[in-house]
Amino acid sequence: MESHSGITVQRALELPGLRAGLPEVVAGADRLNRTVRWVHAGEVPNIASLLKGGELLLTTGLGLGTRPAEQRAFVHRLADRGIAALVVELGPRFGRLPASIVDAARAAGLPLVQLHREVPFVAVTEEVHTEIVNGHYALLQQAEEVHQRATRALLDGGGVPQVLGILADFTANPVFLETPDGRLLYAASTGTGPVGADPLQVWEGMRGDRAARESPPAGAVLVDVPGGGPETGAVRARLVLLAVAGPLATVHRMAAERAAGLLAVVLMQARQEEELAARGRGDFLTDLAEGRIAAEDAPAQARVLGFRPGEAPLLPVVMRLTPELSPSGNWSLLARAVLEELASVGVPVLLGVRPVEGRVPLLLGLRSEGERTAVADRVAAALRAGVERAGLDRAGSRSPVVVVGVAGGWGAAGAGLRHASETATAAQGLDDRSWYDARRLDIDLLLWRLRDHPDLAAFVDRAIGPLREHDRVSRPPLLPTLQAYLAHAGRKAETARELHLNRQTLYNRLARIGELLGTDLDDPEAVLALSLALRARRHTN
Repeated sequence: MESHSGITVQRALELPGLRAGLPEVVAGADRLNRTVRWVHAGEVPNIASLLKGGELLLTTGLGLGTRPAEQRAFVHRLADRGIAALVVELGPRFGRLPASIVDAARAAGLPLVQLHREVPFVAVTEEVHTEIVNGHYALLQQAEEVHQRATRALLDGGGVPQVLGILADFTANPVFLETPDGRLLYAASTGTGPVGADPLQVWEGMRGDRAARESPPAGAVLVDVPGGGPETGAVRARLVLLAVAGPLATVHRMAAERAAGLLAVVLMQARQEEELAARGRGDFLTDLAEGRIAAEDAPAQARVLGFRPGEAPLLPVVMRLTPELSPSGNWSLLARAVLEELASVGVPVLLGVRPVEGRVPLLLGLRSEGERTAVADRVAAALRAGVERAGLDRAGSRSPVVVVGVAGGWGAAGAGLRHASETATAAQGLDDRSWYDARRLDIDLLLWRLRDHPDLAAFVDRAIGPLREHDRVSRPPLLPTLQAYLAHAGRKAETARELHLNRQTLYNRLARIGELLGTDLDDPEAVLALSLALRARRHTN
């Protein structure tokens, strides 16, 4: 059997119905392994247009035409349609098949059979169709047996590796589970023979590069594992069967399709367990930040969660996602991706998630406080890479905010996490940076806390209101000039270089700013008020 929906031409000829007709193969004897999907009987010249491909066509030859050109065209149309074989019953129309028909079948590679005795076509059709159905049922039984074995393995406490191992044993070939974008998650082999030794080498050689993933090797079977999102047709993972030790049959695909349903349930459960674990770590870090866990009790509870930094200084870090980057419930995917990226940092990490607030709090164990900046750089890069791997880096959305707190012991860890968390919220209105130092944003944090107080909005309006009104109706805008001037502490040469202005143009703009605001830009008190107003407007707009 070649297919769950057919038998071979050879097998059809061996059945009693056609065998009684004394079949003689006159063309295409080397192609009798073709699959017969269905049996059709007909005598009309245009019968090819009524077929779909894979049929065993029974005819007495009445529709083949009388001229050689017609007969050749008839055969070629059938071959182009992709039928399995043509069976012609000899009798009143043909005592023996003409050379034009035989030669055309040989040229087209179409199996051609002539029957020397009359047979009832209805009986042949019923017999072949029964064989097809029985064969399909036999394949279903084999696939069901694999499904039952995999189910028992899961009920006995097994997981994805056990299911893949059962499938690999059944197919006698290596089996892999990949992410939808082609990254390897699990590998399994039969455990014997050349492919059993190291399936990872097989995957690397046949699936490892991008071209191999986009164009699977010949004979491979790929089956999607459903899930991974609310939309219809979402894919959580992909089963890949590679034909290494031998060819893969349709029954192997059937077994893989059934296994995919089991794997979808296993992966969903694993995701839920991962998310619960990540939320549990997030709850611990939040309780620590809000003072519900005493500093002396925190190390023991952290050890239960797998965090053992020893006596190392602890570095609090908080990543806050913008609303449009929310993982929509799949926080386990984000947590796993970030943790995998953080593994390269080489320090102990305790990472949790807080879906309601859109936060990812962390504690890291440093070897010394002196490596704070270097570790912060690597952690920020790992966090952003994890967000990208989780598929949350959407075009047009703001990057996540990463805030690094002050390193210290367990006694300071709670306050450091709380400070970093509040600062991450306040920093969402600031210019994008790879990470923010919580120690340098205290003024912004204070202004953010006052963002809803009417006095703050009134202060901003008094300080820079005329300038904002000018920029609304006139060009060039002057607020960017004031910002650059204050950022460079009043150094005009550096300000001019940043704004790509000549000095005289900058002097004219500064004079115009002073005139509009009615203030002296060389007055320290005025400069302080303007700096605060520029910061405050980020939180009051």
